[in-house]
Amino acid sequence: MKKIFINIILFLLLSSNLNAHVSHYKDFKKIEMEIFRNNELIGYNYYFFTKKNNEIQVTNQIKITVKLLGTIIFDVEGYGEEKYIDDKLISFNSKTKQNKKQKFVNLSLNEEKNRFIIKGSSFSGEANIKNVVGNWWNHKILQAESQISPVSGSIKKQVVTFVTKEKIELYGKSYEAERFTLKSKNLDLPDDKKLNFDIWLEKNTGLILKVKYSRMGDWEYRLKSFE
Repeated sequence: MKKIFINIILFLLLSSNLNAHVSHYKDFKKIEMEIFRNNELIGYNYYFFTKKNNEIQVTNQIKITVKLLGTIIFDVEGYGEEKYIDDKLISFNSKTKQNKKQKFVNLSLNEEKNRFIIKGSSFSGEANIKNVVGNWWNHKILQAESQISPVSGSIKKQVVTFVTKEKIELYGKSYEAERFTLKSKNLDLPDDKKLNFDIWLEKNTGLILKVKYSRMGDWEYRLKSFE
């Protein structure tokens, strides 16, 4: 009971300190993450930030190639754009090619309904504006109750739990990190559809340092650099 209480307090403090505003990233130009599978470099995930007055645009590029005995068994290449005005998500559009299969998301904000309108390869319909696009640049994903897949537009409810504070090292740099788990709220989902991540966050910068999960191997997204 005591541990649960401490976790709740720490999570509330995190939410309060980070404020969950996109403008938190207004001074960033780029975030670079490298992607590893079984400790082997297999790709990258880059985010580029463009600011103009009260508008912020975040461009996402991802490329993953997994080979087995010289043959490509998993290949992903994607591009996406998130547009925010006054910290409010106005639109998100992405195209992703996964093993020659095309996936997409077209999201827009309906101002009158105050709802997201989504047309995606896995879901089409309306969604609550409290949903967060599930990209790893945005620490707000740790404060949301549900997320929108940046690949297909599907919506999954989630549970985020604070685990511990710990020091981690990436590319020769040491960070004081806070570790969380992010899991699907619906435990009846098939294993390949469940959210099940370990996430390390640096609170001072609001940067997600590392993301780890297991699915046909041990995967990690690691923060390489930012500016």
